Amino acid sequence: MHRLSLVERSRRMALHSAAGLGIALLTFGGATAAPDFPFGHELLLDAKPMKGSRHVPILDIKNNGDTEIDLWCNSVQGQITVTSDTITITTGEKTERQCDPERMRGDDDMLSALSQVTSWRLQGDTLILTGSRTMRFRMETN
Repeated sequence: MHRLSLVERSRRMALHSAAGLGIALLTFGGATAAPDFPFGHELLLDAKPMKGSRHVPILDIKNNGDTEIDLWCNSVQGQITVTSDTITITTGEKTERQCDPERMRGDDDMLSALSQVTSWRLQGDTLILTGSRTMRFRMETN
C-alpha cells in the first residue's frame, strides 16, 4: 500500500483547492461579475401613481425567484430566472379585480413589457429591466 507523506498530501490539497477556485472564477465570473440580482427584495416601479390612486406596481421577489407582482389594479404570481445579465419573467393568471379602464390597460401593458424583458442591471438601489422597453424598479426602503 502506497502512503503519501504529509507534505505530498498538503501539496495535492493545495492543487485541488487552486483548481476548484479557478473553476469557480470561470463559472461565476470572479470579481468582474455583475452585482447580485436583488432576490429577497421588494421593488417599486419608478413611476407616478395613476390618477385617483397612490399605488404603483411592485415586484416582491423571493429568494427562490418566485415573484408576486402587484400591477396597477390586479396582481399575478410569477417566476424570475436569472443567468448572468439575462433574465426571464414568466407569469400566471392575473386576479379579476375590476378597476377603471386606464388601470386595466396599465396592467396589460405592464405584463406585456415584463414578459419581453431580456436583460437586467443594478444601478445603485435601482433594478433596470430591459426588453421591448426599459423599466426601473427601486428597492423598497423602510
